[in-house]
Amino acid sequence: MLHKTSWAALATSLLILAASGCAVSRGQESVGAYVDDAGITTLVKARFFEDKDVAGSSISVETLKGTVMLSGFAKNATERSKAETIARGVRGVTSVRNEVLVRP
Repeated sequence: MLHKTSWAALATSLLILAASGCAVSRGQESVGAYVDDAGITTLVKARFFEDKDVAGSSISVETLKGTVMLSGFAKNATERSKAETIARGVRGVTSVRNEVLVRP
């Protein structure tokens, strides 16, 4: 009897583990949403590095459910504004939170 109970507990544990393995962290609803957000982040960063007016290494990009959050430091207000404009121009971006600080 103990052997049968152990197998049932093991099977239940594996089922729960398999079902939760598909869940995505950071509050996203699906794996597809996570992949979309990762693609947006990558594209925004790539466009920062392509643009001569934005220091891509000084500005961090995070995306959650299409909302892009920019953080880090800019040399001036123009760079801060340009980073936001670039992020807004990426397909799939629903909004941008610009938390970039201008260095004095």
